[in-house]
Amino acid sequence: MMLGLTAAGLAQTSIKIACIGNSITAGHGIPEPKKNAYPAQLQAMLGSNYEVTNYGINGSTLLRKGDKPYWQSEPHQRALKSLPDIVFIKLGTNDSKLKNRGFSDEFEADYRALVQSFAGLSSHPRIILLLPVTAFTTDTNGIYDPVIVKKIIPPIERLAYSDSLEIIDLHSLFAGHPELVPDKVHPNMAGATLIASRLRDAVLQKMDTAYNIFNRLQVEKKISSFHGFRCADFTFNGRSCKVVQPKQAAPGHPWVFFARFWGLEPQTDLALLQRGFHIVYCDVVELYGNREAITAWNDFYKLLHKAGLSEKTVLEGASRGGVYVYNWAAANPKKIACIYADNPVLDLKSWPGGKGKGPGSKGDWEKVKIDYKLTTDEDISRFAGSPINKIKKIVKGKYPMLHVLADADEVVPPEENTIPFEQAVKALNGNITVIHKPGFKHHPHSLPDPTPVVDFILKAVDYKN
Repeated sequence: MMLGLTAAGLAQTSIKIACIGNSITAGHGIPEPKKNAYPAQLQAMLGSNYEVTNYGINGSTLLRKGDKPYWQSEPHQRALKSLPDIVFIKLGTNDSKLKNRGFSDEFEADYRALVQSFAGLSSHPRIILLLPVTAFTTDTNGIYDPVIVKKIIPPIERLAYSDSLEIIDLHSLFAGHPELVPDKVHPNMAGATLIASRLRDAVLQKMDTAYNIFNRLQVEKKISSFHGFRCADFTFNGRSCKVVQPKQAAPGHPWVFFARFWGLEPQTDLALLQRGFHIVYCDVVELYGNREAITAWNDFYKLLHKAGLSEKTVLEGASRGGVYVYNWAAANPKKIACIYADNPVLDLKSWPGGKGKGPGSKGDWEKVKIDYKLTTDEDISRFAGSPINKIKKIVKGKYPMLHVLADADEVVPPEENTIPFEQAVKALNGNITVIHKPGFKHHPHSLPDPTPVVDFILKAVDYKN
């Protein structure tokens, strides 16, 4: 069934999009789903050059042995016969039910077979896997989010990696937004709009399909999966490094330089990978942003820029990672597109030094003293190697900064780190935004839904679909 346009109104060259899915795709609970389910809204957003068709079935499972397998449906056959150009597959929610969990070991193989049923078509469609929307139910026998997270999402990510398929994370998009899922399973009309908007961006986003950074990195690499994306691990100048490659690179080849705690709360990085960003990492052990760390990052930056990544990078640092990114930024102001910092350490005397309100970390403070050659009390008193001491240099870069701040952080006290940093930056007319998390402590980092962070980064790099 075609949504939003009559057959006569469609151009002969229209791009066919098939939306495969369950009741969320069908539009269960949404008034007039033929007009308002996310496939219908996607049709309205894309316009007459596209033909979006809703092949969603209430209650359907991806599992062939599930209680209502999509395989046995008439819409599946119609979708195949339509010879689509783009296929969005959004299945897995109902597979989390207790009665279907016994077949979870077959989920990946069944998903691959479903994908291949479309991949083998003469239209050679672009196939995009959609992670299930967050479920807010508490009935452990029914649709249950912990099962979605542990048993459904990982095999979808493995399939995306092994078969080089695109993937869109709808799960994080809804995390923290129960108001968009009034019955705890099915998004309302606003939720459907959110899905449609994300799919529209995927359809329209421009990509540099010829660029492959792995071919340009002349180092011995080991390739593995990072949540469905190809990750190259290698050693450069004696340091462990990583480069995660998007399925296709965005024009200009934007990238995120990640500091410390690799893989921590990856939702922002995954959202950016899905938009064509690269994510990179260079382990500078525990050098806390000293001269040796800056030199190592300088060399790594040169390697990546020579390999084709953009001149300006996005810096991302959580906790002590804040010291790494800001000290490097102070030394390289023209190489920064923006900085995203999460509960960042900005004064090493505060953490790990423990010279203020916080408990500090004795072992880490001893490392800092070695890294910065602080041998006497006078050395410590005069120490000015923290980002809090480099604000004039940081502001000269004129790049925007975003901090996500846990107001009750007991490890990295805000009043000794982000708050005075923010005040000083603003006093010098710097560009900084702070998102507060009232009542939260140092952990967990980030936001369940990374959209505010992602939007900030996309704007900073002037990203265009």
